[in-house]
Amino acid sequence: MDAAIKSIRPAKSNEPKKVETRPAELDPSEFLAAAVRADQPRPSRAEAEQAVLTLLSYIGEDPDREGLLDTPRRVVEAFDELYQGYHQCPAEVLDRTFGETAGYDDFVLVRDIEFTSQCEHHMMPFYGKAHIAYTPVERVVGLSKLARLTDIFARRLQTQEHLTAQIAAAIDEVLKPRGVAVLIEAEHTCMSVRGVAKHGASTFTSRFTGMFRDNPAEQQRFLSLVRGPTR
Repeated sequence: MDAAIKSIRPAKSNEPKKVETRPAELDPSEFLAAAVRADQPRPSRAEAEQAVLTLLSYIGEDPDREGLLDTPRRVVEAFDELYQGYHQCPAEVLDRTFGETAGYDDFVLVRDIEFTSQCEHHMMPFYGKAHIAYTPVERVVGLSKLARLTDIFARRLQTQEHLTAQIAAAIDEVLKPRGVAVLIEAEHTCMSVRGVAKHGASTFTSRFTGMFRDNPAEQQRFLSLVRGPTR
């Protein structure tokens, strides 16, 4: 009697194949306007300082001892500095452009933009470097504006992935270039000084739009320049 041979391959399905989709676009309100409106209700400075006193008591400290008497004021002032990005408008930073480019048609790259941000999960710092490139159409933006844009988004509670996407989306929306490339490398203190405590571990995130997304050769050229021998 002949043995029946069954195929181990799955049977073909008549269902249509799933098409790989690209990430959803960010809401423009995330990257085109200040995150805090002038009329938005907020706690008073006195209430913020009282919250710091509560945290000091929670960890077991005596808020009345000499070394901590001025700590609530200092912490709130530090917050004003660390999170000033909530009050700044990303679109305004990119608004002024220059047309005297002599027909320049290659990408512009600014690398090694140092930044410090705060993890939104633990409110602990993460810091590193951003590398940003875009291919302009007729007009370019001042190089320092890319660094300022990075700082605006970094000086908010963030994840590295979101920070990367916001920088790319803002440049893409305001400058309308042929493509944008953003690579961020950072160390997260919520991973290096707590939890698994892996000091020196780096996280890399990237976002490509336009010609950088659609042309692997342009992606590779961008990465080669970022990782060039002069670093």
